[in-house]
Amino acid sequence: MEISGLISAIVIGAVVGALGRLALPGRQDIGWLWTIGVGIAAALVGTAVATALGVADTKGVDWIEWALQIGLAAAGVTALERLRSRS
Repeated sequence: MEISGLISAIVIGAVVGALGRLALPGRQDIGWLWTIGVGIAAALVGTAVATALGVADTKGVDWIEWALQIGLAAAGVTALERLRSRS
């Protein structure tokens, strides 16, 4: 992966993490660095799932891929919040 790919993964991950966090009701008790980390992971996994389903490369905006990424980010933020609240 080139440096431009890494930078774009961080930026897209931050956006996906923030959107996933905003999709959840109430306040989440995790920091923004965790949110960005979850967003990066969700963006990568969401892209892999969209590629496996054959919906990653469409004409125009890849809405299904975005929905997968945001849904995975929301699930990741929820899981991380519950894991951190137990300790």
